Amino acid sequence: MLISRIQRPLLLILFASLVLASCQTIDLYEKNVSIPGHAWKSSYRPEFRFIIKDTTAPYEVYIVLRHNEKYAYNNIWLNLTTRFPGDTVQHKVQYELPLANSEGWIGTGAAMDDLYEHRILITPRNEPVTFRKPGEYVFTIEQIMREDPLENVLNVGLRIEKKQQ
Repeated sequence: MLISRIQRPLLLILFASLVLASCQTIDLYEKNVSIPGHAWKSSYRPEFRFIIKDTTAPYEVYIVLRHNEKYAYNNIWLNLTTRFPGDTVQHKVQYELPLANSEGWIGTGAAMDDLYEHRILITPRNEPVTFRKPGEYVFTIEQIMREDPLENVLNVGLRIEKKQQ
């Protein structure tokens, strides 16, 4: 059965509407910001904003960090501050994130530039989390190392992805 010339545009509109409607939930959010001068001052606290609509889905939360081979430590200490939709109160959690072990850097490296990227899961007990309220979430990342500014850090970021079932 052939589709008439009138039905074809209607089918395209219907298909486009279904595609757009299916994009209403966040499957993946990732944003990375450059550290000015590759020296992360404790006063520089990048902010990440995203909207959650699906409060039933489990999500995984990652910190993304890029540094060069001159980074002086095998870890990094961070504060992650979260503000939930409709709240003025901020919730702060401290993390020590391992970046190296006795065999070298844990992250993926780029051989030519001696750059290393780490994507570190930070959800409690490595279990997915559910966001209880729909709306805009605001996460802020702050370095709390003794060295200030923290040299040789190139980028920091946040990645939120829907847990694959």
